[in-house]
Amino acid sequence: MHKPLPAKGTRDFESSQIYKRNYIIDIIKKNFTKYGYSPLETPSFEKTSTLLGKYGDEGERLIFKILKSGNFLKGLNPAELDFEDVSNLANKICDKALKYDLTVPFARYVSQHFNELTFPFKRSQIQNVWRADKPQKGRFREFLQCDADVVGSKSLMQEIEFIHLFDNIFNDLNLNGCIIKLNNRKLLLGLCEILDCEDKFSILVNQLDKLDKVESKKIKDILIIKGFSSDQVDSIFDLISKSKNIGSNIDFFKKFYEKSSIGIQGLNELEFIFKYFSKQKLLITNLVFDISLARGIDYYTGVIFEVVQKDKSFGSIAGGGRYDNLTEIFGLKDTSGVGISFGLDRIFLTLDKLKLFPEFRSKMIKVLFTNFGTDYNEDIIKFTNALRNADIVADFYPDSIPLKKQLKYANQKEIPFVILYGEEERKSKFLRLKNMKSGDQYELSINQIISKLKKTATP
Repeated sequence: MHKPLPAKGTRDFESSQIYKRNYIIDIIKKNFTKYGYSPLETPSFEKTSTLLGKYGDEGERLIFKILKSGNFLKGLNPAELDFEDVSNLANKICDKALKYDLTVPFARYVSQHFNELTFPFKRSQIQNVWRADKPQKGRFREFLQCDADVVGSKSLMQEIEFIHLFDNIFNDLNLNGCIIKLNNRKLLLGLCEILDCEDKFSILVNQLDKLDKVESKKIKDILIIKGFSSDQVDSIFDLISKSKNIGSNIDFFKKFYEKSSIGIQGLNELEFIFKYFSKQKLLITNLVFDISLARGIDYYTGVIFEVVQKDKSFGSIAGGGRYDNLTEIFGLKDTSGVGISFGLDRIFLTLDKLKLFPEFRSKMIKVLFTNFGTDYNEDIIKFTNALRNADIVADFYPDSIPLKKQLKYANQKEIPFVILYGEEERKSKFLRLKNMKSGDQYELSINQIISKLKKTATP
């Protein structure tokens, strides 16, 4: 008989993993609050009309769709059941989908509650999202995203604030070697305008987004297959090469983009940000320009971010960017937004690999009351609650089994102290505290035990 397993791309989390995940989440939450981002939650699934058409072809195919309730074939003409065109068929029999990210549902929320909100509106959101992706190291089908967004302002001060927010969070996580890559979608649009390939913008973004996973020669070959000329491809990759040293090549970029107003606009925005950070140093992260950074989601229109850790990163650990037209899809015009997202799983893997998590033993059971029979149950519960009320993590063994087995249970659970309470202890009104590591035993009152355990570090 096969053991039951969770669905592919999903996981169970045991307590030590949850302690580590909560450690990351608590640091992110603390910084979100410090920067003035108020929490928001949206449903786990949305109408398909809300999600579809927002992420591009690559993102679209990764959306988990949900069948219509009841008879999902009702009202469909048998001639419409084209099993060859699976995507079109799914759109006819599904009316809901699990959310792919937190940004589009947030844009829906802003559009829906526009008259009730005060702008600029800053929100944080920490919830699960789902993608029908191929599971691999650091990539799952169900995962937690930690987002912060602000809508209602076009000021580049917001982008600068997000860079500081990245920096603060990774500093609090003691995660050295983080690189914040910066680009602007306007530069990529201007590039296509200058090279006369504006009709292939989506293709270019889609392929550049794979550069961290696929060697550049393969990307070049695919671009040529997709209709780019070899001269266009050479120009694109020459620009990518020069962007790695923007300080020395800024004059080249200004000359290159002088024929594109949107390209110049994008360059000026980046120059404004880099000029600020030439005077205001970051705590722990490095800021670099990378024109190959594309962020393969359709709704980005301006500055885009991506964070990697140079030593043990499992791909991008955070990212984001500006989106000027996302709420317009829901009928709300001229409401620019910008946001960032932290990938909890990849941050977890990176911290784990670098052994940067603190010790979580203080969250585990510190003392266990052994059980010598039902005659002692009332006292055991009373004493255990006294320990708990003193903020000591305590538990009792519920069944009267041989003491040897109870002590074995304590060792298996790595409980450092046990309390022995039988007839002798009841008469003397002292309890016996046993250190499981040293074997030392102490006869103490419950108040003395509380005092001792509060002063004693968990071994």
